[in-house]
Amino acid sequence: MRFRNAVLFVVLAAVWGSAFTAIKAGLSYFPPVLFAAFRYDLAGVIMLGYAAYATNRWRPRGREEWVVVGIGGVFLIAAYHALLFVGEQGTTSAAAAIVVSLSPILTTAFARGLLPDERLTPVGVAGLLVGFVGVVILSDPDPSNLTDSRTISLFLIFLATCAFALGSVLTRRQETALPIETMEAWSMVLGAALMHGASFGLAESAAEIEWTAEAILALFYLAVVASAIGFLIYFDLLDRLGPIEINLVSYAAPIAAAVTGLIVLGETPTVATAAGFGCILCGFALIKRRAIRSRLF
Repeated sequence: MRFRNAVLFVVLAAVWGSAFTAIKAGLSYFPPVLFAAFRYDLAGVIMLGYAAYATNRWRPRGREEWVVVGIGGVFLIAAYHALLFVGEQGTTSAAAAIVVSLSPILTTAFARGLLPDERLTPVGVAGLLVGFVGVVILSDPDPSNLTDSRTISLFLIFLATCAFALGSVLTRRQETALPIETMEAWSMVLGAALMHGASFGLAESAAEIEWTAEAILALFYLAVVASAIGFLIYFDLLDRLGPIEINLVSYAAPIAAAVTGLIVLGETPTVATAAGFGCILCGFALIKRRAIRSRLF
């Protein structure tokens, strides 16, 4: 069983890490927000089918369950992916993945502020600050030009990560019996619809799409492999390993993003990339030190 879990963990890290490379590759052919919307058009349909097959309820009931779906659709899908796809136009796959790896740290920070039973200790505050320092190191901003495209791109990805972390905490505040697969499926459908609206508002057009083999492959990989199959593996591991271990996927994914970005797109990681990643990883270790210690000893 441990071997199976380890294999699935590596597969999930590779799939989610290489998704950043697929996004970067696909952005050469799609308008960014429309690209993200198409991804979840397909992934939402697949996940709805799975929810109908694997759970006893394929659709939400009542106001509370639809509120959870709404939070997921707005924050976890629409805001996160729209900002991520727009932001990744101006930076590398590895850098985007590293900023997103701040998510467990931000989730803890939001939880401390919004959940009554959560508190952030002085060491936890230090971990939060170390994580933020990692993002600053990674972005390597030019004080004389803070509006350069790379800095803005990384800031948008940071906002995307904030949206995802906030959405994760807000869904935890809603206690419902809705199966997580059903919640994810309907959130994907709603998120896709919202991103289509945003794409229209940004004057993106399907006429801008170049339907090449590479474009279709990138869309298929993101919708089927990274979203549908990736989330199925995630659900399985979450049930077997728990939230602490599964959070570590966020720190394995940038390695996969760096490797696939180098191989597929010729992106070369920098010293600042490695240093920023190291700070974010240290920040996570400080915030989750007790939970990590309890798992190791």
